[in-house]
Amino acid sequence: MKKVNRGGGWPAVWYTWSKAREVGGIVKLWKAMRSKNACKTCALGMGGQDGGMVNEAGHFPEVCKKSLQAMASDMQGAIRGDLFSTYSLPQMQAFTPRELEYCGRLTAPVIREAGSQYYRPIGWDDALGRIAAKLKQLPPNETFWYASGRSSNEAGFLLQLLVRMYGTNNVNNCSYYCHQASGVGLGSSVGVGTATVTLEDVELADLVFVIGGNPASNHPRLMRTLMQVRRNGGEVIVINPVVETGMVNFSVPSDVRSLLLGSPIASLYVQPHIGGDLALLAGIAKRIEEVGAADEQFASTHCEGWDEYRSFLHSLDWNDITSRSGVDLRTIDEIAKRYFAAKSAVFSWTMGITHHLHGVQNVQAIANLALLRGMVGKPHSGLLPIRGHSNVQGMGSLGVTPALKDAVLRRLESHFGVQLPTEPGLDTMACMQAADEGRLKFGFCLGGNLYGSNPDANYAREALGKLDMLVYLSTTLNTGHAHGLAAGDTMVLPVLARDEEPQPTTQESMFSYIRYSDGGPRRHEGPRSEVELIAEIGRRVLGNRQSPIDWQRLANHGEIREAIGAIIPGWEEISDMDRTKAEFHIAGRRLSTPTFPTTTGKARLHVHELPDSRLADGELRLMTVRSEGQFNTVVYEDYDLYRGQDRRDIVLMHPDDLAERGLAADQPVTIASQVGAMRAIVRPYAKIRPGNVLMYYPEANVLVPRDVDPASRTPAFKNVAVTIEPAVGTPNCLQIAPEFAAEGSSKAQMRSC
Repeated sequence: MKKVNRGGGWPAVWYTWSKAREVGGIVKLWKAMRSKNACKTCALGMGGQDGGMVNEAGHFPEVCKKSLQAMASDMQGAIRGDLFSTYSLPQMQAFTPRELEYCGRLTAPVIREAGSQYYRPIGWDDALGRIAAKLKQLPPNETFWYASGRSSNEAGFLLQLLVRMYGTNNVNNCSYYCHQASGVGLGSSVGVGTATVTLEDVELADLVFVIGGNPASNHPRLMRTLMQVRRNGGEVIVINPVVETGMVNFSVPSDVRSLLLGSPIASLYVQPHIGGDLALLAGIAKRIEEVGAADEQFASTHCEGWDEYRSFLHSLDWNDITSRSGVDLRTIDEIAKRYFAAKSAVFSWTMGITHHLHGVQNVQAIANLALLRGMVGKPHSGLLPIRGHSNVQGMGSLGVTPALKDAVLRRLESHFGVQLPTEPGLDTMACMQAADEGRLKFGFCLGGNLYGSNPDANYAREALGKLDMLVYLSTTLNTGHAHGLAAGDTMVLPVLARDEEPQPTTQESMFSYIRYSDGGPRRHEGPRSEVELIAEIGRRVLGNRQSPIDWQRLANHGEIREAIGAIIPGWEEISDMDRTKAEFHIAGRRLSTPTFPTTTGKARLHVHELPDSRLADGELRLMTVRSEGQFNTVVYEDYDLYRGQDRRDIVLMHPDDLAERGLAADQPVTIASQVGAMRAIVRPYAKIRPGNVLMYYPEANVLVPRDVDPASRTPAFKNVAVTIEPAVGTPNCLQIAPEFAAEGSSKAQMRSC
């Protein structure tokens, strides 16, 4: 496959035209993208009342391939009515993630009953009746409820209310498998579990760190901001074991100069070993303190733990730092020098930081480094977890979590005149373990792909397979519908996309900015609103318990927003959004002065033991990654343009590692970890740090152990010890017959992998 030497640019422009052809023309796609609805992909905050293609700083046009891909998927034709009767579940399990996505939009409920090898249609009343009957039969603590970041604040708030009124706290969201470590780490360091900056702060910073992330592929609209930082004379330091093409140079299509000439992004690119970030961050801090560049007055006045932290830095050995991080002292000196020269700095990171068994410690170490020079609690400086889904942060803010904050619990009970359960609920991994042990009988998934997002895919399949009933609310098919099957009934209920909702919804960006989405006309008959379905389940299950909650009334989104404004601190303005349409930043999140929302009013510096990164003989360290053509578990294209790869069943290794093992390009190999093994083909990739390898998520999840960071309960998708040996044969994929592709999907997209 032809490689590109920069991200974005003309290939992105041509891709837009190709997507337009799929959905019926550029005018149709333009109208959809310009509707007053928040973007369906990353949490940067595009759309809302300024109309689509406008970011929260007001810049137009803002668009990226991720938002185009999601929109085009929602604009697909309906799934052929005979697809489920033609393809058995064993056949569907051979479909790739991309093939399932391009089957089309779900428009009618389907059920797979115990012992059957096929889904079949089921009426709405029958489906909801079965769900209600099951929930009335079960003790509440034998159920779990899971939400993705695709859903609205209104749906998330209503879901957690339903679950708690039902009698359990077993409700959680997809952040436990992505950014939960960010929330825990930030909360323990500065008292705020989200970004402490706004988008404008990032654009005006002297220096931006991008650690463990690849926004060029996964958050492309952030590249305009990084371009602007460089144009302003600022620096961008990228820390990643892989040199990602778009993080070196990116052509922003909406900027003529950038489109024609490209824009340099990284002013310094640093490649630590996978898992070496904690040692590297401590090393940078040690160097800052050694040369007298630490802001000791800030650290002693506004931080707890300064004396202990300074002693910790003094105790560190440079040989230990460089060997564990994989970064030499000269490079660490250069990072420290550039950081010292900056008058304002923003530290950003993604799942390359959180997907470790010490993910919370990684985040705390980033906060340490920022606090060391007083770069939190001042304008244009601070901490920025780059969230992966457009409303995953909103899910956490509104209580889709196993435990509510005390203030929220008290307000929730007072507002509705109820008493809610207080026993601890189960996080996502704990739910999977409880299902495997037979302690849970019912699962409910509000969007997402719970199976596809789990480590140890074989275990996930077995655990879900022990449930009596599993219910999915989805817009399109995914691997969970094929592999994540209950022992009893598995139902897939079709729901409306964000821009098809009959009532306005809201979403929270990663900058704590609340966007107001107008909804719009439905594209297909059949799918229903998520809020409508949750309210109907509440009415059927709890309506006869003399509940003080009027579930039919709470099907009105405005009623839900009034409750949110009265219950969730900082969200008061949401109560008037139907009248004002005024979007807003959540109060108390941005830290522009050095007063921290902790019990003492001070930030906290943390001391860590550096993790041992040594491997056994013959082992390599694996990181699982997304491609440029996917979003989370959803795969839109099998090729990866930026890495120059034409397929996904591959493992990318440095040429030196191939030579050491006597392997050749495109040779079939077996990759094994402590929990699983899979076959793929190996390819040389000089841009990865030797000793480390790269494979695609979610296909490689079979290799990821279920071990989790004890503080955040987040698995280590980015840090897996593996062996790679020659194998015979290659994986096979079942090709979907072109006649079953949804109307508007090309045959080329439906090809076999």
